[in-house]
Amino acid sequence: MTAAHNEEAFIEGTIRSVLAQTLLPRRWVIVSDNSSDRTDEIVESYARQHDFIRFLRITRAPGHSFGAKVIALQKGSRLLDDAEYDFIGNLDADISLDSTYFEQLIDRFRQNSQLGLVGGFVYEESGGEYRSRQINDVRNVAHAAQLVRRDCYEAIGGYTVLKYGGEDWYAQTRARMLGWHVEAVPRLKIFHHRHTGASSNWIKSALRLGRLDYSFGSDPAFEVMKCLRRVQEKPYLAVALTRLAGFMWPYIRREPREVPEEFVSYLRQEQRERLSALLNRGRARRVSSHGSAVSKSAENGARQTESTLQE
Repeated sequence: MTAAHNEEAFIEGTIRSVLAQTLLPRRWVIVSDNSSDRTDEIVESYARQHDFIRFLRITRAPGHSFGAKVIALQKGSRLLDDAEYDFIGNLDADISLDSTYFEQLIDRFRQNSQLGLVGGFVYEESGGEYRSRQINDVRNVAHAAQLVRRDCYEAIGGYTVLKYGGEDWYAQTRARMLGWHVEAVPRLKIFHHRHTGASSNWIKSALRLGRLDYSFGSDPAFEVMKCLRRVQEKPYLAVALTRLAGFMWPYIRREPREVPEEFVSYLRQEQRERLSALLNRGRARRVSSHGSAVSKSAENGARQTESTLQE
């Protein structure tokens, strides 16, 4: 499923990328989310040529909403009711993929019956070439081009509408809660043609991310560490402090959260384990400097924690 809002600059490239896949989807629902440019025209032209592409246009009140994308996907999913499928997922309208991307995702599912959600690493243009995003992490699957095993998708209740976004984070955490494995595969590249955060200013973005972390119940100590990782981002210190303010204000006001308490408990346990791994790595490095061996498991766990702290 793809939700597209005014994507005339990129969506044709995305469609051509899918048509070039060695494994085509049984059905691809593309939802135009109140587009006012040529998005509808472009998608409809390809839908007329390819039976597996289905087009749906929805209208809504103008304005930006982080829940709009998920609402569009939920409405588009109705066009899957008469289709037989084992895997379902999201594909953003501003990306392109290597031709074997979906075939390799399906291979990962076949190798692991407990794998519930899988995707690749996002690459963005920098200095004239596409580079892996700094926040890429094998534990966190980007929503940009992911597949979910149908049993897992139904168990987590599909994608959830959330006030501050984060539907991908919520979905994969819910999947892990229910015992499913979640994996991002570094060698599978997702070429993202619009830079993350390019459409919003840093103040709004930092405040939203802080509020998002609060709404999910992030552990305060973990949040402080995450913000400290951003001290060197331009404008220096301001991003970290703004994000922390976005987190602390609803915390002080005791605003109700959007997620169940059992989700909060599970997320905080994960975060505390990762934070502990990072602290252990620091101690291991100090011990190593005096001639002792460093635990590989501590190193690996800490690296995953450092990636998470960059999100």
